[in-house]
Amino acid sequence: MKKVEKCIKNGRVLNVFSRQFENKSLWIDHGMIVAAGPADLQADECIDAHDAYIVPGMIDAHVHIESSMVAPSELGKVLLKKGVTAIVTDPHEIANVCGIDGIKYMIEDASQTLLDIFFMLPSSVPCAPFEHNGATLNAKDLYPLYQYKEVNGLAEVMDYPAVARRDSGIMQKIRDAQSLGHHVDGHGSGLNYSQLDVYRQVGIDTDHECTSSEEAQERLSAGFWVFLREGSVERDLQHTIDIVTEGNAQRFAFCTDDKLIDDIITEGSIDRCVRLAIKKGIRPETAYTMASYNAACAHKLSTSGVLNTGYKADLLILADLQDATVEKTMKNGQWITENTSTVLPFNQNTVQQHLKLSDLKLPLSSSYCNVIGIKPNHIVTDHLKCKVARTEGFFINDERQDISKMVVVERHHNLGTFGIGLVHGFSLKNGAIATTVAHDSHNIVAVGSDDESIYSAIQKITSCGGGIAVASGEQIIACMPLALAGLMSKKPYDQAAKDLQDIMDAYKKISYLQTVSFNPFITLSFLTLPVIPSLKLTDQGLYDFDQGTFIDVEVTDH
Repeated sequence: MKKVEKCIKNGRVLNVFSRQFENKSLWIDHGMIVAAGPADLQADECIDAHDAYIVPGMIDAHVHIESSMVAPSELGKVLLKKGVTAIVTDPHEIANVCGIDGIKYMIEDASQTLLDIFFMLPSSVPCAPFEHNGATLNAKDLYPLYQYKEVNGLAEVMDYPAVARRDSGIMQKIRDAQSLGHHVDGHGSGLNYSQLDVYRQVGIDTDHECTSSEEAQERLSAGFWVFLREGSVERDLQHTIDIVTEGNAQRFAFCTDDKLIDDIITEGSIDRCVRLAIKKGIRPETAYTMASYNAACAHKLSTSGVLNTGYKADLLILADLQDATVEKTMKNGQWITENTSTVLPFNQNTVQQHLKLSDLKLPLSSSYCNVIGIKPNHIVTDHLKCKVARTEGFFINDERQDISKMVVVERHHNLGTFGIGLVHGFSLKNGAIATTVAHDSHNIVAVGSDDESIYSAIQKITSCGGGIAVASGEQIIACMPLALAGLMSKKPYDQAAKDLQDIMDAYKKISYLQTVSFNPFITLSFLTLPVIPSLKLTDQGLYDFDQGTFIDVEVTDH
C-alpha cells in the first residue's frame, strides 16, 4: 500500500465545482492533494476534522502590497493566518518610484514567505504620460521580467485613452503578455459600456473598479471577470454584492486592492469579503468559491483554489462557517506557524525636494474656487465649486466649510515642481499631515490648516527618507518612517500597525472630528491619482479627469 504524508478525514469539504459541501477524505503528499475520497493509501499522519468545514485557501485577486505599508514577507505572515494562501499583486507603486529595481526587490523579499505571491507587471508607469514619477517602464523594460516564475501577466491597464488610440507602447505590452500565455488586467474606473468594450477588444479580461451594482452589471455584460473590492478606503462590496446570483457567481471574485496592515489585522482580508457577502445573503458555498476557485480561474492559476486530486494542498479548517473564522491554515501540505523571516534591506534615497515655506502661499484674486471634495471610504472625488475664505489676497483655512489647503511636491528628481489646491473633508483645525504615499506617482502630498504645519510635516518625511507625519506648527506630533522607497515600513508587521495607530491618534489631535469614520492618510494618498474621477491634484496643478486637462484653482467659467 502506498504511503502518503497526511490524510484529513471526517471533514465537510467544499466542492467548488458543485458549490456543495461533501463528506470526504483528503490525501496529501508533497504539497499536493493526491486523492479525494476513498483511496488505497496509508497516511503517516491522520487528522480527524470532527465534521469541521474545510474550504480552499482564499485568494486576493488584486492587491498592491505596498498599500499595506509592510514588506511582502511581513504581509505574508498576517495573510496566511487570516486564511489567504495566495495573492495576485501589482507592484506599480514601487515601480513608479524606482522602476525595475523596485519590482525585483518585491519578488526577492516575497520569496521568504510561503504565501503564493503572483506578480502582474505594472502596465502604467507612469499612470499618465504627463506625470512626474520616479521611472518610466516601456515594453522592452518589462519583457525580461517574464522569465521570473512569479510573474503571471500584465497588471491593470489604466490609460484608457492610449488603448482607445491603440498607442504602440501599451499595445506592445499587451501583446507581449498574451504571446507568452499570460492575461491582462483592466482598470475601468469611470468607463461606460462602450469604453469597457474597447478594453475587451484588445483582450483585457478583468476589472476591479466597480462601485455600484450597475457598474458591476456592465462589466459582467461586457465579459469581464469582476473583482468585488473591499479595501481600507474602497468600501465597495456592500454596494456591489447584490448583483451576484447563483447563475452568474462564477464570474465574480474578491479583492482588497489597497488595505493597510492594521486594518488587515483587525478586520481581515478576503475573509472579511466572505463574511460581508454571507451577511448580504450569498450562500457560504458560493462565497467561499468566489474567494478561491473563481480568482484562480480569472488568473489562470491551474493548481490553486480547489480541494480535489491534482491541486495544491492549500486549505482552511474553519472555526465558524458564517463568520469566516479560520482555525487552521494549511499551505502546500504544511500547517502554518509563525515565520521568523526578516525584511530584506532596500537602501535607496527616494525623497529629494527643495520646497520653501514661502512657496505654500496660495494667492487668489477671487474667492470662487474649484475644490476637491473627498468621498469618505471611496477613491473617487467630487468636483466642488465654492466661495472660500481669503485674507489680503491669499487663501486661509476655511474651517466653517471644512476647506483646507493641499500641496503636492515632486520628490523623485528634485525638479522643484509643486501644485497647490483646495480640498473639502479633512476637518483640520490646527495642524497638517504629509506622506510620501501618493498614488500612483508617489510624490509628497500634504494637507493642513496652515502653511507652517504643512511645511513642518513635509520636511519631517523628507529628513527620514519617506513616511507619514503629523505636525502642529513646528511640532511633529507623530511620524511613521517608510524606509522602503517611501512606501513601506521595514519594521515587523505588529510594530508597523502600532505606528499606524499612533499617527491616527495624532490626526485626531489636529482635527475637530469627534469620530473619524475614514482613514485620512490613505484617503489623502488617492487625491493625487489623475486616472480616477473627478478632480485631483498633482505636482503640476489641479487636474480635471472629466475634461482630461489641468484647470486653475480659481473658477474661470462663471
